[in-house]
Amino acid sequence: MKIFKYLFFLLLIFIIGASIYIATKDGKFQVEQKQMIAAPQQVAFNEVNDFTTWKNWEPWSAEATDMIINYGEKTSGEGASYSWSSEEMGDGSITNVKSNPYTSIDQEITFKTPFGESTSDVYWEFQERGDSTLVVWGMKGEQSFMEKAAFTFQEQSLSEMMQPMFKKGLDNLEEALKRKMETYSINIDGITQHGGGYYMYVTTASKISQVTDRMPKMITEVGNYMDENGIEKIGSPFVLYNQWNEEAGTAIYSAGYFTPSEVVTPAESTVLTGFMPNQRTLKTTLKGDYKNLKEAWDSAYRYLEENGLSADDTSQPFEVYAAGPEDVANPAKWITHIYIPLQKQTTAKP
Repeated sequence: MKIFKYLFFLLLIFIIGASIYIATKDGKFQVEQKQMIAAPQQVAFNEVNDFTTWKNWEPWSAEATDMIINYGEKTSGEGASYSWSSEEMGDGSITNVKSNPYTSIDQEITFKTPFGESTSDVYWEFQERGDSTLVVWGMKGEQSFMEKAAFTFQEQSLSEMMQPMFKKGLDNLEEALKRKMETYSINIDGITQHGGGYYMYVTTASKISQVTDRMPKMITEVGNYMDENGIEKIGSPFVLYNQWNEEAGTAIYSAGYFTPSEVVTPAESTVLTGFMPNQRTLKTTLKGDYKNLKEAWDSAYRYLEENGLSADDTSQPFEVYAAGPEDVANPAKWITHIYIPLQKQTTAKP
């Protein structure tokens, strides 16, 4: 009988000692993952800020086949939330506590487990790096007594267990953003009459490969000149292709804005005034990144050939940028209209 009392006291001492050890053990944790993502800062922020997109990249639902997701009344911005339930992964919820476009998001995440309910802080940072964004995803909090007890017998700490999950999530986020930004469409709108008119422009010559890079700076130069001199702009900016030499790989082109009337500029000005006639054109619309422009132009000229139409070699084709980087960050939402002037129709003699 004494042996049992002795063993009982030993077990009791062990339990008390273990409890003291676990209770005094530091339960604070922080896990953080950083990744450079090839997407504009605004695009990356918007993806994370909107919970309806999380199903495309968050890592944990892939670990459970029975996960059910429910959204709150708000799905993006401050106060937005969503929750999940799963016998395999447990239940939980996450809420946007603070949303600072387009630099950071603070969230509160709650897990419901066999050890009870625990709440931690989640934080996101979006740092612009040229055309890319450094995305920081982290979580910090403090484990309960039961959670500390459970992880005492684990080979890995909570942070070590979650780090791969965060890495997988950021990899998935990058892939999801890449797919979104690469979406594009080309539509042949058909024959239309373009009204033309006076326009202000600057002209340059370069390699064809440099056109996309130089075009925004030229448009900005003309836009600034018109703003500084109180000259009204009509419509969206455009680029007029004066000469395009595929063999030599060179182009001469003008960029600018239409204006209501002729503007006489000083002799020393690099910004000039031109006039475009009212003309019959084939209009094609590209919705997507400028890297798809060549395919859009090829589609337009193929349409001319297939429909017995001829471009007017005495007139210059042009692009109008109805929506671009200044209007929307996601390249998939850029809208470019292509106009190819057509030869005048000849009327048969009676």
